[in-house]
Amino acid sequence: MNKKEIIIGFIVGLIANTLGTLLYILLFSEFGIKETYEAAVQQGHVGSLLALGAILNLAAFFGFLKIKRDQRARGVLMATLVTALLILYYKLF
Repeated sequence: MNKKEIIIGFIVGLIANTLGTLLYILLFSEFGIKETYEAAVQQGHVGSLLALGAILNLAAFFGFLKIKRDQRARGVLMATLVTALLILYYKLF
């Protein structure tokens, strides 16, 4: 098990999730990033924003599998699980 490859995949997963969330806000929100985030916090939809942003992790995961980088794909999967736990936190608290 190569830890460096898993860490690279984890970082790629976090970046993909962040970019996906920002892309969703820019494409589908009539407000700016800050205003959309503040509205999501007030209405309790931060978890939903994160979940929509995690869709880009699918592309990273399957892209790494296609080029035979299984350890990096494992890191992306770990980043997705961390995101899922964060979403669960926002939904419960």
